[in-house]
Amino acid sequence: MERQEFPEFDRPWRTVDWGGRDQMETFLRHFQISNPEVSHLRILLHGPTGAGVSSFVNSVGSVFQHRITVRAPAAPKSMPPCTKRFKSYGIRSCDGGRLPFILSDVMGSQDGDKSGIHPDDVINTLMGHVQENYVFNPISPLTAEDPHYISNPALNDKAHCLVSVLSATHVCLLNNSIARSLRSIRFRASELDVPHMVVLTHVDEACPLVRKDLRAIYESRHVKEKMQCCSDILGIPLNQIFPVKNYHEELDTNNDMDALILQAMKQIINCATDYMNDLRQ
Repeated sequence: MERQEFPEFDRPWRTVDWGGRDQMETFLRHFQISNPEVSHLRILLHGPTGAGVSSFVNSVGSVFQHRITVRAPAAPKSMPPCTKRFKSYGIRSCDGGRLPFILSDVMGSQDGDKSGIHPDDVINTLMGHVQENYVFNPISPLTAEDPHYISNPALNDKAHCLVSVLSATHVCLLNNSIARSLRSIRFRASELDVPHMVVLTHVDEACPLVRKDLRAIYESRHVKEKMQCCSDILGIPLNQIFPVKNYHEELDTNNDMDALILQAMKQIINCATDYMNDLRQ
């Protein structure tokens, strides 16, 4: 019945180098930042509560550690959000070396004006005005008069790429207030010329075919439909949307899961690098 409603493509419509996991990891471990003012690329992650932002942080760490890591607090979708403060995570490889990028996590977006991060605070964080471990106030965003406000952030403090994390199980059903908030954040980031990407999580929960075989992800019309919903809601091209499966029940890493996460991270880092290069011109 599922295949009648969503007949699959005859061949994958996007390619994944399933055997290139190690090459992608090597690229991300050793790429060079050309701007001497910057010691690392900062990737700012945000999204609705329960979309898997913190789980994505943990999944990226797991890929490079070659084992399951749990550094960012994550909770089931039915539970209140764990992340309420601004927190940045450096990523280390399995040999202990530090990678040249960090992932920054913020409070999740929620329906209503009195819960979840205020859109202004996502932009404040993007621009480097928010101190590490600052606890977000859903009602009152950070202002220049606040003692926790960084008035003159260094380029290191600013985000070099914005990544929205959305759940494939809910992206087509986002309520209007969250959708408006996400669009507003994207628009304001684009005004600052900061690149924007999307990571689409929970693809295995959204599609039985993918749950059975992750390598069928780009043969699934169901997954592409979810990506198209995301594109329509945010006004973002499909080639800036990357479906992944986060680690959440596994006890060991998996090469196919790693390949999708690494493919997403490679494109995110490439966009952040282009942004940094443009700043030097």
